[in-house]
Amino acid sequence: MTTAQVRPSGPGTTGRRQLLSKVPEVTVLFWVAKVLTTGMGETTSDFLANSLGPVVAVGIGGLGLLVALALQFRATRYVTAVYWFAIVMVSVFGTMAADGLHVVIGVPYVISAPLFLFSLVVVFAWWRISEGTLDIHSVRTVRRELFYWAAVLSTFAMGTAVGDLAASAGKLGYFEAGLVFTAAIAVPALAHWKLRMNPVLAFWLAYVLTRPLGASFADWLGAPKAHHGMGLGYGPVSAVLAVVIVLVVAVLWRVEHGRVKKV
Repeated sequence: MTTAQVRPSGPGTTGRRQLLSKVPEVTVLFWVAKVLTTGMGETTSDFLANSLGPVVAVGIGGLGLLVALALQFRATRYVTAVYWFAIVMVSVFGTMAADGLHVVIGVPYVISAPLFLFSLVVVFAWWRISEGTLDIHSVRTVRRELFYWAAVLSTFAMGTAVGDLAASAGKLGYFEAGLVFTAAIAVPALAHWKLRMNPVLAFWLAYVLTRPLGASFADWLGAPKAHHGMGLGYGPVSAVLAVVIVLVVAVLWRVEHGRVKKV
């Protein structure tokens, strides 16, 4: 039985509109889709900002995010395409939020990264105190869903700032930064597997790290060679990633509906 088939129970649901689960099961395909969306969010944000200018790009990204979240909140259960569309738009806008502070306002990444970390800690603390859990599979009320998406947006913004800080200010380069974050994301995975780390803590640590991981490799592919990239272009990389994401989400839909074996 998937989480989308379970009715809510336990603390935190009394007196509120109860929903079916609004988030997917955490599987290998979930993590693949998550990393791909982070990469696409990074290159799409860069492509729009370079093509249309930061102000227009943020306007388009913000509108897309509002549409995606409206569809997500209107749904009464987890819907594969709707959920991942929302994740893509959060990725795009979260990147714009971090890059906008740096490029438009001039806030250094060494300052914006801690600011976004602080915002994420505040969201987590408020969510934990209010609801008693940070488990994503407890997201079956409107209030918990608000906390969830606030946390997701904060992780994208913070991950963007951290990734760019490591690649530029840290002088690592995009590819090298991607390797560092690949090693970093293995830590909570191994700690959960071998040391029985709390699964909720392990999940959120890995979730935060997927952002700089996917963005670093996407930037490496799309950035000009003068900026230590492959020079493939942000637009083409975004287009390819979009196609791959659609294919992965289609497989996820088939898995979630029992058409193929779970991955």
